[in-house]
Amino acid sequence: MQKVQGFGGFFFRANDHEALAKWYLDHLGINPAPTNMDMEPWITEAGATVFSPFPADTEYFGADKTFMLNFRVADLDAMITQLESRDIEVSDQSETDGLGRFARICDPEGNVIELWEPLA
Repeated sequence: MQKVQGFGGFFFRANDHEALAKWYLDHLGINPAPTNMDMEPWITEAGATVFSPFPADTEYFGADKTFMLNFRVADLDAMITQLESRDIEVSDQSETDGLGRFARICDPEGNVIELWEPLA
């Protein structure tokens, strides 16, 4: 059976797509989608990617959202310090045995972003 190799992109609607793309670049280091051959796409580091449909009534993230982004980070404490220094609220810090540490932020349009520092 043929299998996909990984995510090639994540596409979603935004009220101000240019401002939101800049926010992701400025705060999380995610390059926007290239619009010409001189632009470099975001290149991720190898690691675990979790793909998990949730029940429609999940309380794990907002009932008004159909998705939640989860990004792997190497050093959650350093990322939290960086975000808070830019007045980005960090919430729901937790640790799950066997998985790692987590924290949450929201982008300017209210999309929930979970930051995950996997176990070493």
